[in-house]
Amino acid sequence: MRVGIVVSEWNNQITDRLLESAVNTLIANGVSPTSITVRRVPGSFELVYGASLMAKSGYVDAIIAIGCVVRGDTPHFDYICQGTTQGLTTLNAQGQIPIINGLLTVNTMEQAEARTGGSVGDKGKEFALTAIKMIDYAWQFQK
Repeated sequence: MRVGIVVSEWNNQITDRLLESAVNTLIANGVSPTSITVRRVPGSFELVYGASLMAKSGYVDAIIAIGCVVRGDTPHFDYICQGTTQGLTTLNAQGQIPIINGLLTVNTMEQAEARTGGSVGDKGKEFALTAIKMIDYAWQFQK
């Protein structure tokens, strides 16, 4: 399995923890460290472009898009969350390879932290396990 991870630099105190957990989970499940490609983009909105380029490369079997958007005082949150989710959904529908939506959309930083191994679980691990399952699913149709 070859897995690509596109991760947002914005809110990196959260996205770096999600990335670390995803990479560790992939390795623990038999993915070679040399088969994991990590690329960074400035923000969550740029995850779509980053994932699109990676998918077109043909080098990976699935992509995990990791980002974190925390609600603020303006509607910017809504636009970024909606645009990013729609973009990742469109890439998935194009069907080249599975794109895992690892975008945390939370009201507070505490909620984000709770999703990086805290009281709500470890979303980085969940993203990685989902990628593995979806690669296996896709391979069933390639035989």
